[in-house]
Amino acid sequence: MSMPDSQEKTSAFSDKEREAMRERAREAREFKKLSGEEQVRRKIAEMPPADQKLATALHSLVLGISPEITTKTWYGMPAYYWNGKTICFFQAGSKFDSRYSTFGFQDAAALDDGVFWPTSYAITELTDAVAQQISELVRKAIS
Repeated sequence: MSMPDSQEKTSAFSDKEREAMRERAREAREFKKLSGEEQVRRKIAEMPPADQKLATALHSLVLGISPEITTKTWYGMPAYYWNGKTICFFQAGSKFDSRYSTFGFQDAAALDDGVFWPTSYAITELTDAVAQQISELVRKAIS
């Protein structure tokens, strides 16, 4: 017996969002015994080649900014921590079938600029100029 349209149960989450939640639960079970670096290396290895290339380059860049930055996965994405708090993350474009990947910052990042500022950036390639901009943002975020 089907329900009338007005009573049909709908999900507040897309299939991709539900998959991300399942991935987070899997990480909590399987990854908790791994070092943060090993968690991130495994996640990057699971990405399609183009995302792997970008994620690997960003990983080296961010970890090279300060020896105090640590890493582990966060909702199935490589994430970077400062003083135990998530500062920034890389979301592969393939994760949500997007045409671009995202490099984003969390609220612990000290990027405040008045009452309105960006917290994530679309990225398709890590050029020298983009690497410089990311380096400046991460340095500011941990200041």
